[in-house]
Amino acid sequence: MSEHASSPDPNQPRLRIGFLLTPRFTLSAFATFVDVLRLAADDGDGSRPIRCRWRVLSPDMAPVQSSCGMRIEPDERLGDPARFDYIVTVGGLIDGGPGLSPEQVTFLRRAAAARVALGGLCTGVFALARIGLMDGYRCCVSWFHHQDFLAEFEKMRPVSDQIFVVDRDRLSCSGGVSAAHLAAFLVDRHLGRAAARKALSILMIDEPMEGDRPQPGLPLELNAHDPLVRRALLAMQQNLHAPLPIARIARDLGVGRRKLERHFNADLGIPPADASIRIRLAQARMLLARTDRTVTRIAEETGFCDASHLIRVFREAEGTTPDLWRQNRSMAAEEGA
Repeated sequence: MSEHASSPDPNQPRLRIGFLLTPRFTLSAFATFVDVLRLAADDGDGSRPIRCRWRVLSPDMAPVQSSCGMRIEPDERLGDPARFDYIVTVGGLIDGGPGLSPEQVTFLRRAAAARVALGGLCTGVFALARIGLMDGYRCCVSWFHHQDFLAEFEKMRPVSDQIFVVDRDRLSCSGGVSAAHLAAFLVDRHLGRAAARKALSILMIDEPMEGDRPQPGLPLELNAHDPLVRRALLAMQQNLHAPLPIARIARDLGVGRRKLERHFNADLGIPPADASIRIRLAQARMLLARTDRTVTRIAEETGFCDASHLIRVFREAEGTTPDLWRQNRSMAAEEGA
């Protein structure tokens, strides 16, 4: 956090954030983050930037196009980064274009030198890492981009099993709804827990999540290097409720089933059918831990034939039934509270 923010003027906002938008940034992550600030900044949903202030910064004031095609008009030029508590870079498509401009890079380095905290939303952390501003820091990357990050930054080990990471004066999140929870974390820090809960409640989000909450997605042991295997895993993840036959996945990828199985065995040491089961079990565990949905409903949502099928497969993997697993987890959490 900047020294300028250490003794805030009572007539000024208590939380000030400047945004840098990369070409083809993710609009949802940016909008969700800003909406938490907006709802925390004023009473009710008045949206006046009283307690929080946010500005989109630009070296040339040209509109920035998001990955969905919509454009955002900047609010002001880069200027002095020390007027903000945080500078947040919003990323999007990995190959979305030229990335940060030289002026933006200089601005971020000036911010780091002035001890202004830096954040990366979605793939914004890629932009920070490319200019050396994540060296020595832990950072959060979506499971979907985990391998992309490793391929580009061989010496860094991203965190892909949490929704966001705060490491000293660096903040990062995996994108999507995790942007709301990272914003709520900052609102809690600067304005208080009540303001954070109020903002999330209006957005129909039940409660703030801690940064170490697991990302929904692929199990970490399914960290594939083979592009064909990664594409197959993504197809499995996207069809949890109605799993595709392995032969169908192979056909959609333009290969034979045997070739796909050879790639899975060489890369992960398991056949694709086993990988599909692991993905669905991981989702089932997440739903058991985070929701009060019945085993029958969870079975439906994770592609098992019925509750009996899920119970049988779950017991083989965990040594217990889903209901007992949920009860034991709940008891352990109460004892640790």
